[in-house]
Amino acid sequence: MTDMMKRTSREVIDPIRRFLEGDWDTSTIRVEEFIDGTTQVVRAEMPGIDPEKDVDITVMNGVLRIKAKREEKTEHREKGGYRTEFRYGSFTRDIPLPVGVKDDDVTATYSDGVLEVRAPVPEETNPPSRKVQVHRP
Repeated sequence: MTDMMKRTSREVIDPIRRFLEGDWDTSTIRVEEFIDGTTQVVRAEMPGIDPEKDVDITVMNGVLRIKAKREEKTEHREKGGYRTEFRYGSFTRDIPLPVGVKDDDVTATYSDGVLEVRAPVPEETNPPSRKVQVHRP
């Protein structure tokens, strides 16, 4: 199993930590992660947001953090009635990046309600092996 496929304890523990800290009402951002050649791709569902003012993406200590806020108001005016609905909230998602990803190489795009973050994964550099001779005493 490669480093990219392994789940870290931080990923497994994060939902438990949020629950214990009383953060169970905060919605999470639904994402899909996959490797495209030599790039880790994270796609997040974010319909109805303005990525320039409502999204904050940071990379620190090998973790990609996506924070977003949504404020949406819908009004329905009809004869004899008026109805309005509000949907709002803030969302955060932390995603561990493969070892060696450089912060400056991470890019993001937004199209049709989907945020896509791409992080080039460096090739694994394994030091050359050396055969060790077994000697008899």
